[in-house]
Amino acid sequence: MDNKVAQTLAKAFAALGYIGVRFNFRGVGKSEGAFDDGRGETDDALAALADARSAFPALASRPPVLAGFSFGTFVQTRVAHTVSPERMVLIAPAVGRFPGEHVPEDTIVIHGEEDDVVVLRDVFDWARPQQLPVVVFPGCGHFFHGRLPQLQRTISGMWQR
Repeated sequence: MDNKVAQTLAKAFAALGYIGVRFNFRGVGKSEGAFDDGRGETDDALAALADARSAFPALASRPPVLAGFSFGTFVQTRVAHTVSPERMVLIAPAVGRFPGEHVPEDTIVIHGEEDDVVVLRDVFDWARPQQLPVVVFPGCGHFFHGRLPQLQRTISGMWQR
């Protein structure tokens, strides 16, 4: 939850007027448990969403916005099969490392051209059959070093369209 891309996502949504929820997946930081290949992490995300809805009852009836970075995108695509999201934002989706799930057609997908963790070709191979546009940051790696303000502006600009 302290990753700078996850923090940038939270800042972008706060600027758009949303309440953001960040949490560590099981086994990360001081959280309990161990990595569970996305199954338990999906349960974690659903529990975090339930807690947020409990803390903000006025928002409980609205569909959530789901956003994630890298492995978090895989988890959020699994969460989307349980809840119907308003919209999704997926940054550096880990589609070559985990099964690529189908996502809503207005999902925002952003990836770095020089990502050495998830190669861009895998993202295009996943996005192409869904006819999803992919925003590519030229010369950018997996962690968007030096490009976080631009990432935030891109998310905000695409959201408002």
